Order: sequence, then C-alpha cells, then structure tokens
Amino acid sequence: MTTRVLQAIDRFHSAHPWDHNARYHRWIMRQLPRCFDRALDIGSGSGDLARLLAARAGTVQGLDADRAIVARARELTGPGVPVMFTAGDALTETPPGPYDVITCVAAIHHLPFVEALTHLRRHLAPGGTLVVVGVARARSPGDRLLGAAAIPLNIAMAWIKNKGRRAARPDSMTAPTRPATMTFAEIVRDARRVLPGVRLRRRLFWRYTLVWHR
Repeated sequence: MTTRVLQAIDRFHSAHPWDHNARYHRWIMRQLPRCFDRALDIGSGSGDLARLLAARAGTVQGLDADRAIVARARELTGPGVPVMFTAGDALTETPPGPYDVITCVAAIHHLPFVEALTHLRRHLAPGGTLVVVGVARARSPGDRLLGAAAIPLNIAMAWIKNKGRRAARPDSMTAPTRPATMTFAEIVRDARRVLPGVRLRRRLFWRYTLVWHR
C-alpha cells in the first residue's frame, strides 16, 4: 500500500475517529458471570469498561498509569456507581486482591508481558476470569492479510459511528499509546507457559483476545 494511500486513511480517521477497543466491551461482558463481587480493570482509561463491569459487580477498581485520564474517568462516573479509579503502575501499585474478574484492554503491551500475566494471575481469585484484549505486531502473512481485510471495514465503521460527520476524538482515545512489539505467535507461546489452558484468538481491527479461568 502506497504512502499516499496510508496518509489519506490517517486523515480520514483523524476526522472520523472511533474507538476500536470499545467494540470489544460487549464481547468481554459475554465472557463473564452474570454477577460477581470484585473486579479489576487494568488500563482503565476513561472508565467505559469499568462502568459496564459495575452493572454486575459489587465493586470495581480501575487502574491506569496516566493521571489525566484517571481524573477524566472520575468526572465521567456518577457518585452512585461502585467504581474507584486509581492512578498507578499496574505491576507495583495494584490495589490488593483477590478479584473475581480482571480485564485489560489494549494495555498489556505497555508492560513486560510474562511479568504482567504472572502478576494478574496472582491477583485472580480461585474460579475467577481474566480477559485481555491486546495488540500484536504484524509479522506473518496471516497477520498482514487480516490487517488488510480490516482496512475497508475500519473505514466503514468510522463512517457509520460518526454518521458521516467530522468528530472530536472520544475521551477513551486520549490516553497515551504505544506500538506493540510482540507478535501473536510470541504472545501465544508465552501466555500458554504462564496460564495453562488459556484461550487466544486473533481478532479484527488489529486485536487479539485472551481468556483464562483460574
């Protein structure tokens, strides 16, 4: 794909942004019990997923390293919603568990992968569920084919979500980001080593999913 075409796509998405991660929130909820006591959302951003979790949980803890987005999450959360947002490092400042549900969306690639999975496993209660939506570096022909197939769908979704109009970036897309460094094959290898029986799958829009029941 030429540089000119890629630049045109970037300009289109700057004018018609939509949150790829939010597309997976409902899917995440389908992986979880109908009700549970405690939940932890790592990389909670503006708090959209944490507030969804709160509809089923006794309490939800959101943790994000970016203080500005944590402040925004607090502003967006009503006083009666059982969610607490904390700014801190996911590996060293996680509020004490255990948690019945742990979620992590587009954040685990900001951390040392094996160390992060080991840390989350340690905080998960027996019978608990860990759900990760992650980002992988494209390397194999299959990765590139799936990425190419996502481009027209991505444009269509952006147009539909914004009803064809220009729009500002949603709050959920204002947190700092970084590119993934691990390939999907590397993620599968390391995840299976740390979480026996884990289920992983490539997904559209440059994402993969990981589900593990302790």
